[in-house]
Amino acid sequence: MAIEIKAPTFPESVADGEVAAWHKQEGEAVSRDELIVEIETDKVVMEVVAPEDGVISKIHAQEGETIASGQLLATLEQGAATSSPAAPAPAQESPEPADTASDTDLASLLGPAARQLVEEHGLDISQITGTGKNGRITKEDILKYLKSDAASAPVPAAKAAAVSVADAPVGPSSERVEKRVPMTRMRAKIAERLLQATQETAMLTTFNEVNMAPVMALRSKYKEQFEKTHNGTRLGFMGFFVKAACEALKRFPAVNASIDGSDVVYHGYQDIGVAVSTENGLVVPVMRDADFMSLADVEAAIKDLGLRARDNKLTIDDMTGGTFTVTNGGVFGSLLSTPILNPPQTGILGMHKIQERPMALNGEVVVLPMMYLALSYDHRLIDGKTAVQFLVAIKDLIEDPARILLQL
Repeated sequence: MAIEIKAPTFPESVADGEVAAWHKQEGEAVSRDELIVEIETDKVVMEVVAPEDGVISKIHAQEGETIASGQLLATLEQGAATSSPAAPAPAQESPEPADTASDTDLASLLGPAARQLVEEHGLDISQITGTGKNGRITKEDILKYLKSDAASAPVPAAKAAAVSVADAPVGPSSERVEKRVPMTRMRAKIAERLLQATQETAMLTTFNEVNMAPVMALRSKYKEQFEKTHNGTRLGFMGFFVKAACEALKRFPAVNASIDGSDVVYHGYQDIGVAVSTENGLVVPVMRDADFMSLADVEAAIKDLGLRARDNKLTIDDMTGGTFTVTNGGVFGSLLSTPILNPPQTGILGMHKIQERPMALNGEVVVLPMMYLALSYDHRLIDGKTAVQFLVAIKDLIEDPARILLQL
């Protein structure tokens, strides 16, 4: 019996998608729940798996093709995958594949994340051994290869032309190489939204600094007990800032609001977006009802969202909504920045690197671990006074963490 394999149903915020990579080809046997194809949308990479055991009889949408929600992707002839074994891979028996077909054949074994790493580092994929199903080259294979000595070994002369040109000394007679590659859908959407935020909002940023010593002392005292009590969940700094933001948002509802045309929408809940950097770009998964979550729940949710973002396992539901965003550039060493709004939100909090600095305290100069805080806000809705008071409220809550528990 023929089974139609269709694209997932996209939400209203996602117009269409693009076939990123086929993991199975026509005539190949598949098992139930085995990955068949990856669909890249503006927000996430979605995986389509086999609904039953069978054989792919026809592929209706090729790689790079734009598809609509629910569009037919392939036809599966239902039947036991073991009864129709795929043709044995000649690559394992033949010592070396033909030069004319090697690049094309091996390129089909790359997923989106692995392909991006290959392009960034200019790798010869014929030198990389794939450990995935049917010899697929995974991101982990690329990273392992980059750490090995083989990555620095000389490549064949035919494939080293571009490398030799790039490594040649710069001079009047040297050839300079440029490479033009199209943006991924996600990168293009990120660029579009960032430009939209700067052009369609009256964005302004206010700054403050916070003494991290009280939180650091609290974390140092209880981190081991916290981890044991909460099933391995580690106590970090993001949880304190998310909880502090939730409390401050209750006091200043305008920062938790959004603009819809000529209307202002005040949200009676705190859905906090957490900016996560991935190989494909910056994503902002959302924690729903963060104001009702405990500190341990927040830390566990941040870890889960971060891991799923790294592995391209986020769903579109994880990426939609959000009333306020927290981003931490300090993990990359940023001392100060002006975060860009995530429309239609009207506020975003930027955390930064903790750095010891001499500070005046009670008439004496002491060295304290300080962090700069930045709040970017939409001045169309939020006045400067409100923005400053909101940031001071977060500062007070972090410098005296008991206030978060007591809601003072």
